[in-house]
Amino acid sequence: MLRQLRSFPNLLTLLRLSFIPFVVSSILDGRYLIALILFVLAGISDALDGVLARSLGQRTKLGEYLDPIADKLLLSTLFLVLAVSHAIPWRITVIVFSRDIIILVVCTLVYATTPLRDFSPTLLGKANTVAQITAVGATLLSEVRPWLWAFGLKSVMLWTVFALTIVSALHYVYLLGVRLRSVTASDRAGARSA
Repeated sequence: MLRQLRSFPNLLTLLRLSFIPFVVSSILDGRYLIALILFVLAGISDALDGVLARSLGQRTKLGEYLDPIADKLLLSTLFLVLAVSHAIPWRITVIVFSRDIIILVVCTLVYATTPLRDFSPTLLGKANTVAQITAVGATLLSEVRPWLWAFGLKSVMLWTVFALTIVSALHYVYLLGVRLRSVTASDRAGARSA
C-alpha cells in the first residue's frame, strides 16, 4: 500500500487534495483569482495523473479509489463554499450533495450486503462531473472578471448541473439494480451447477 501511495500519479492526486484548504480560504477571503489559479492547477494535476498512470504503467488499486475521491472532495467542497459566499445558489449545492450522499449510502449498503463490486461511474455521471467542473470554473471566473459571457456560461452550466445531477443519480441507482440482479442471477446459476 505504501509503495502504491508513493507512485507519481498518486502523489499528484494527494497534491490535488492538498489544494482544497487553500482554495477554500482564498474564496472565503474574496481572493477569487488565487482560487481560480489553484482550481486550474488542480485540473491540470488531475489530467496529468491519469496520463502518467497509463504511460508509466503505474495504475494502482489505490489510485482507482483515490482519484475520484479527490475529484469529489474538491468539487463538493467548492460547491459548498461558493454557496456560503452566495456565488452559487444553495438549491444547486443541496442537489449536488444529495446525489453524492444517496449514491454513497446505496453503494455502501450494496457492498456490505451483496457480492457486487462493480461501482464504476456511468457516462451520465462523467458528464455531470465535467458540467460541475465547468460550472465552478465559470463561477470563479465571473467573480474575477465580470464578463457577460462568463455569467452566461455560469448560468447555463449551473442549470446543466442541476438537471444532470438528478438524471445521473436516478440512472446510477437504476444501473446498480441491473448490476445487482446480474450478480444475483449468476450466483444462483453457480449454486445450481455446484
